[in-house]
Amino acid sequence: MDAGLKLLNAESLRADFPILRRKINGKPLIYLDNAATTQKPRQVIGAVRDYYENYNANVHRGIHRLSEEATDAYEAAHVKAAKFIGADFKEVIFTKNTTESINLLAYSLGLQLRKDDEILLSEMEHHSNLVPWQQIAKKVGAKVMYAKVSADGLIDMDDFSASISSRTRIISIAHVSNVLGTINPVREMAKIAHDNGSLFVVDAAQSVPHMPVDVRQIGCDFLAFSSHKMLGPTGIGVLYGRSELLDSMQPFIYGGDMIREVTFGDTRFNELPWKFEAGTPNISGAIGFGAAIDYLKNIGMESVFSHEQRLSRYASDRLLSEPEIKVYGPKERAGIVSFNMGSIHAHDVAAILDQEGIAIRGGHHCAMPLMSKLGISGSARASFYLYNTKDEVDSLVSSLGRVRKVFGGKG
Repeated sequence: MDAGLKLLNAESLRADFPILRRKINGKPLIYLDNAATTQKPRQVIGAVRDYYENYNANVHRGIHRLSEEATDAYEAAHVKAAKFIGADFKEVIFTKNTTESINLLAYSLGLQLRKDDEILLSEMEHHSNLVPWQQIAKKVGAKVMYAKVSADGLIDMDDFSASISSRTRIISIAHVSNVLGTINPVREMAKIAHDNGSLFVVDAAQSVPHMPVDVRQIGCDFLAFSSHKMLGPTGIGVLYGRSELLDSMQPFIYGGDMIREVTFGDTRFNELPWKFEAGTPNISGAIGFGAAIDYLKNIGMESVFSHEQRLSRYASDRLLSEPEIKVYGPKERAGIVSFNMGSIHAHDVAAILDQEGIAIRGGHHCAMPLMSKLGISGSARASFYLYNTKDEVDSLVSSLGRVRKVFGGKG
């Protein structure tokens, strides 16, 4: 471990999260579904409440005091989000979430594609980074290609390179798999993409909340992530794009606030980033998002990442020591561990663990093509964040004994 790395004290941080005091079925809540959404600290909850109680108004609309205060706070959240990923202010677009960010790209970029152009994804993509490209490709006659995932849960880089052709216009890859926890070499992939003249998109829904991410260091053209997976409110996310590319793209949604001038004959669009933010935005969500970024920066993303990696290694080792448990993905991973217990369905595992107060995810995790590749219908998934502890991992593994008991020792 880096001698200069500040150790994260999960036990002390837990006091900031009111929901962690809750009991489920009379037992302390153990929340291990962080890949789906994270819990919110009182600092974030307080920032949202403060907006509604003290300066609720629309932004970019009025010259009265409340509107000016709301606008300042909303734009400050843009600044925080941009700095968090090493971007410029005008390169950060607020959307609803990662899904909407990728849909924005699919429409604004994808509709420029021509028949037989190619889009390269991987076999481990979340539906949100697969379905938009798939459907746009159908509209324009383009082709979607898939880089293979190896048996150990890594993208086959030889196949990735071989899948790129002179017709490859867009490459869109998850930084971290929401099923396998695989951390993909996106910097290397970006260089390969650019050497071919292709645009490179990063689905960072499972990376920006958990590790240091710098868009300049990656060298990506676009990157998307969500607030709710990093302690912030739901309903707000980010699309980063290089400014020259965003300037050249058509807006995804039209209407108020994204205009500079409107006549009966035509419209001139606003400057970046407002060009892509039509209508009244999620102001309270942005303010809460800014508070979440402040919270994470105070801890340090290197510390968050180190803490999660220690937990995921510990959880993987503990699970593999149990009979008939299969863990999916590489040994070195982010804070996500997916597993199955013999023939017991993942939904049943999750339901019985819920009776013990343990929240995990069971199912296909919005990655049905990957499940097909793995030869399974779904998996149980434990995903960790900065407030989780080794004791909670021990409780998870111990409670799997009840799952076996319910199913007569199967698993």
